[in-house]
Amino acid sequence: MRTGLIRYLLASLLSLSSIAPLQANELPLIANSSATISLEQEFQLGRTWARLLRGSAPEYGDPLIVNYIDGLLWKIAANSQLQDHRLELIVLDTPVLNAFAVPGGVVGINAGLLLGAQDEQEFASVIAHELAHLSQRHYAQQLEESRRNTPLLLAGVLASVLLATADAEAGMAGITSSMAAGQQASINFTRRNEQEADRIGMQNMVNSGFDPYAMPRMFSRLQRASRFIGQKTPEFLLTHPVTESRIADAENRASQLPSPAYKPQNYDYQLLRKRVEVFYTDNLDQLIKTYLISASDDQISAYGLALALLKRRDFTAAETALKNLPSALQRHLYIRLTYAELALAAGKQQDALRQMEQLNKLYPDSYPVNQRYAKALSANHQFTKAARVLSELSRRFPSNSYIWYELAETEGLAGNTLGVHEARSEYFLLTGATDKALRQIDFALREKNLSNSDIARLEERKREVERVREQIKNTL
Repeated sequence: MRTGLIRYLLASLLSLSSIAPLQANELPLIANSSATISLEQEFQLGRTWARLLRGSAPEYGDPLIVNYIDGLLWKIAANSQLQDHRLELIVLDTPVLNAFAVPGGVVGINAGLLLGAQDEQEFASVIAHELAHLSQRHYAQQLEESRRNTPLLLAGVLASVLLATADAEAGMAGITSSMAAGQQASINFTRRNEQEADRIGMQNMVNSGFDPYAMPRMFSRLQRASRFIGQKTPEFLLTHPVTESRIADAENRASQLPSPAYKPQNYDYQLLRKRVEVFYTDNLDQLIKTYLISASDDQISAYGLALALLKRRDFTAAETALKNLPSALQRHLYIRLTYAELALAAGKQQDALRQMEQLNKLYPDSYPVNQRYAKALSANHQFTKAARVLSELSRRFPSNSYIWYELAETEGLAGNTLGVHEARSEYFLLTGATDKALRQIDFALREKNLSNSDIARLEERKREVERVREQIKNTL
């Protein structure tokens, strides 16, 4: 599949390289337009790449994490110079510190970035930087500047990023940052593009209510982290160095910008960091001991202790740890959802459903609440109702592969065979498995008692999947 991916991306860019060359006095301002790649071409190429990425690298499924990052992404995007706001977030299941953006509005964030950024503002600086690369269309600029010698540069960029992301051991070993792509996957922006992304990203941070100094703080943290690798400096830090000069430039720019009155969102970021920390720990017992030492004085560590005990399936101790949290924190949505997660894990399905019914009334539009509500309904054998909840989520978040996967499983439990085939076809389409998607549609068309509207919908979807398969046929 990897060799096929490169063939596809090269073929895609070959079709673009036939565009007539620019005259000397017609050099474009890529931030506004590009004679090489249109916004729509970027969008289509990016979505194809996103499907292949999902099919090659595991996604991070925690709806709290995904929902939080998605909200932060859109908050900053609203204050960016993006011309095309059709963004698509992919959160990857890896502790490696990295983020990247791909033409067409695809933004990839490794879950491990939450461990590297110490607070929400540092995390936001990474997203702001990546969105600035997209808004200024730096990938198209690279292609334009390199077309005489390497007209297929963008294809190589996309292919190499995917290869590194898909191979967690070889391609993502070590520490990386949003300003540095993974091993063998360097985007290799010019220094000018990096400086521009720093400058514009910082301005967008301020416009979004964040401290501009968060960006140089993040740079400094990355620089310090690179000193503890203990091996040869990885290629991603060689191609995108976080230098003293870059840090100084960022600090100088920050000093010229206002510092908004930042208001953290009620512990959200720090609570989520504990979820990621517990998820990725390779020494759960030691982590519990560490939390025990600080839990009495630090309520965030106390929450981490509850999560770690839950992961160890020590349900009684986990519940005690949750109940020991201060009353102000007890009312936080994340804590209330954790109580429901604990009840489900402990086999207290009715308690979990009762809790989730209350939360669903309070937060009817919350993705993590709806997702956990569906789980509680399924645990109580209310499969048809759970499928309705997930079906509504799939309409709101059509590119979320986890929702489609869970919907297919739940429709099966509810006995809705047609629903199973349709949900599976959408899941396979999102993960680039177009042949499997077509098979599911064919199975659905064989179902008895289909209405005319059912048949028309399925046949239209089949044509769409065939179109996508044609785009990526060389990858299989």
